[in-house]
Amino acid sequence: MTDAALAPAALGTGALAAYGVLALPLASAALPVYVHLPNLYGGALGMNLALLGAILLTARLAAALIDPLLGALNDRLQRPRLAIAVGMLLLTAGVLMAFNPPRDGASLGAWSGASPATWLAAALVPLYLGYSMVSVSYVAWGALLGASPHERTRVTTWREGFGIAGVILASVLPQALAPDAAGGLARFSAVLVPVAVLALLALLAAAPRPAAPAHRPPVAWRAMLAPLSNPRFRRLFAVFVLNGIASALPATLVLFFVADVLQAPQSAGLFLALYFAAGAASLPLWLALSRRIGKAAAWFASMLLATLAFSGAFLLGAGDIAGFAAICALSGLALGADLALPPAMLADTVRAAGEESRAGAYAGLWTFATKLNLALAAGLALPLLALSGYVPGDPATVRPLAYAYGPLACVFKVIAAYALWPACRLRPNPEGVRT
Repeated sequence: MTDAALAPAALGTGALAAYGVLALPLASAALPVYVHLPNLYGGALGMNLALLGAILLTARLAAALIDPLLGALNDRLQRPRLAIAVGMLLLTAGVLMAFNPPRDGASLGAWSGASPATWLAAALVPLYLGYSMVSVSYVAWGALLGASPHERTRVTTWREGFGIAGVILASVLPQALAPDAAGGLARFSAVLVPVAVLALLALLAAAPRPAAPAHRPPVAWRAMLAPLSNPRFRRLFAVFVLNGIASALPATLVLFFVADVLQAPQSAGLFLALYFAAGAASLPLWLALSRRIGKAAAWFASMLLATLAFSGAFLLGAGDIAGFAAICALSGLALGADLALPPAMLADTVRAAGEESRAGAYAGLWTFATKLNLALAAGLALPLLALSGYVPGDPATVRPLAYAYGPLACVFKVIAAYALWPACRLRPNPEGVRT
């Protein structure tokens, strides 16, 4: 099936916005789960870090492992709108539960005496299942939009732009809604529900719909893993995994770093907002640069910028607010490329191979890698920090945290850049795709 058959007309601003807007509540739900939730349960609720890491690792690995199955189901059923609607219902229910744990005197029936660990484990089931259902179908949908490589980059740029807007809201609203982190997260989870409903309605009513591929692959292990037989996808997938680990480590540890290394927990929301605002501002720059020098080369440049930024984190200490703000701004600029370019390269890979009928399988493996990175970051970094003597709230034990947040992330980022380098030496065509 040709590109023209899938998307015969250029996508206008309204169509791009209708498709991209769902990323706002999706990202708004994801940021508290991956950034605030470890700090909420490990800090405010006093869960043991090793136990917390084990629960997060198990839940995230389980969520990651079902993504290829959901991708194959998406290809077989061709009902992405239904999958997204049901998934968003599960996701919002899980977020409400995760950020409203039972308090003393709470009337929650059989759950009134639940431990934080039990409550968290139960909440993560609908949360991660719903997130997987939405994200797999949503990414597969986007991979079939756009009649040219540059237009596919526009699709992902709009989607990730809305995603960054959602992340910024999730960074600042909890602190604005309540004076304490736990109360702010609880209120934010309630605000998320109507926002998600409105975005879902916009997607279902006005987002462009690509023609459904005629062939529907069977739901089998062979179908789930079929994209790995594509050499171009294997190379891109390897770089994506390595770069994702480098990004997941600081994302998991940033609130601990701000609270115990910088000793400025009250500034956490502003730091996150600065980081994501810089990412949003950089999206048009990366879009233009990728068209000029190619997506791989632009992504490579962003990796070097991120390495430079995070390498300075190890030098910071208590009160170094300006220094960390500079790190947030520089690494945020690099974030724009991380968000927009890899999924656009994924869409190019699907279309170049003529694998539109397997777009869900590609998306399933892609989101599997994203969740695997975050699972490893939480499931390995938190227990290792506990073993190395780090105790949240004790500034005297922060040295292992400083190593994990900055230098370790830089090591993975450099390895990812090295793996991407061969693609940067290929010649770009006028659309900015290196061939």
